[in-house]
Amino acid sequence: MKKTLNYILLLLIMLFTASCDEGFEELNTNKVSATAIDPAFQLNAASVGLAFPTSTLVYEIGIVQQIISPNSGVLTGANYNQDNRASTQGNWQTYYRNVIKNTKDVISQVKDNPARSNLYQMTRIVQAYAFMILTDSYGAIPYTEGGAGYTNQVFFPRYDQQQAIYTDLIKELTEASAALNPTGRVETADILYSGNIVKWKAFGYSLLLRAGMRLSEIDPATAAQVAARAFQGGVITFNADNAVIRHDANYTNPTGNLLNATEAANFYMTAPFVDYLRSKNDPRLPAIAVTYRKAKSGPEQTVANQTFDAAVHKGMPMGNDDRTAVPAAAAAGLASFYEFAQVDRRRLAKLQAPNFLLTASQTLLLLAEARQRGWINTGAAADYYNSGVRAHMQQLTSVDPAIVIPAGDVDAYLVANPYITTTALDQINTQYWVSSLMNGPEAFANFRRSGFPTLQPNPFPGREVPFINRLTYPNSEISVNAEKVNIAISAQGADDLATKVWWDK
Repeated sequence: MKKTLNYILLLLIMLFTASCDEGFEELNTNKVSATAIDPAFQLNAASVGLAFPTSTLVYEIGIVQQIISPNSGVLTGANYNQDNRASTQGNWQTYYRNVIKNTKDVISQVKDNPARSNLYQMTRIVQAYAFMILTDSYGAIPYTEGGAGYTNQVFFPRYDQQQAIYTDLIKELTEASAALNPTGRVETADILYSGNIVKWKAFGYSLLLRAGMRLSEIDPATAAQVAARAFQGGVITFNADNAVIRHDANYTNPTGNLLNATEAANFYMTAPFVDYLRSKNDPRLPAIAVTYRKAKSGPEQTVANQTFDAAVHKGMPMGNDDRTAVPAAAAAGLASFYEFAQVDRRRLAKLQAPNFLLTASQTLLLLAEARQRGWINTGAAADYYNSGVRAHMQQLTSVDPAIVIPAGDVDAYLVANPYITTTALDQINTQYWVSSLMNGPEAFANFRRSGFPTLQPNPFPGREVPFINRLTYPNSEISVNAEKVNIAISAQGADDLATKVWWDK
């Protein structure tokens, strides 16, 4: 009897288990989570990831002496010309994690799919943009194997030297720009140009022009060839075609967010930048800067005491910390260093300010230089120059309705500051410096490439170098991928702020 009861119990257990398994797989399948994503949305993630990180305020924008902080700690960087690897890693982490990871994956998915050829070419252009910032920042970087951890399980990528990287970047941009097909599939989800292939072509060729001009001192022959090829392909010459990230309340501008939050009272426009604009009676100065009259603290920087008057603006001298900035302000006749001019965080650097990745102004100024050098044979260098300056002033007006630069003021500026052939390269690249305000990586790269504007070394007593030439590798990369980093350093030079990248001659 006992054995019979055991058999019955066992049978009941088996029947119950079978009934529990019925529909188990269907029950445990998530019917709402995506199992695949259109790679066009990954390209969008990469495009948004191109937004300049807040670390560019600490280094690149300070290196070119546009905006600086007197404070130390996390803000140590170009203000003291010292190495702060908590900030030099900013570009590395931003572009590898947010851009390259996505572009490499998109390329692996669509490169052999003819129906998504335009998406493939667009992705190559975005990837080239990110890699150009990375190599211009650090020199040798993981390029061929960079970002391949997810797609190819390459967790310790080797480094490529910058000369080889630029050779491939030029190839990538040439091929991708030429292969974009206006009659192919329109990638309407694209956030940069809504799939407009004509505009994507202009973006690609403009980036190719930028890459070619990087080589102007190290390899002029190649620079001339690439500049001519880009110009022939068709570049951005109107602000309507600018490559720009439009920020909104849900995705704010990283730099604008920083300047409107914890660091609102900690960054100031520099004396070299303000003095240059004022010396030229530049209508951009009152359009981009603000001074808080008699402010003695951050809380006193209020709308009630703000002024945009160019005659009032005074830039903070280079080489000060928060202690020496006090007598520097007194010497300038200010109530405190809180009265030095700032980039206006309620207009130019507001939370929803756009990120201008590549603009008509920058491209036109590069064309002026290429024409001045005889590398292109169409148009007049003076016309490209004037158009480039005008485009930037008009671009500023588009950022915020409160920024108004009347057309008459633009005309008057160009008449008062005419293009002069004998000083053309200085003029062009100093205007490029102004035009690239808030685009730290590009301002830093072109300053090293051209040697203009002529800036004096940072006089801070504790500086490590007179001028910063590159950013240092992240400590995390050194600790994890030490063997490959050391091979790169042995070929490139010491991992410090003084070592120059390949094209910087």
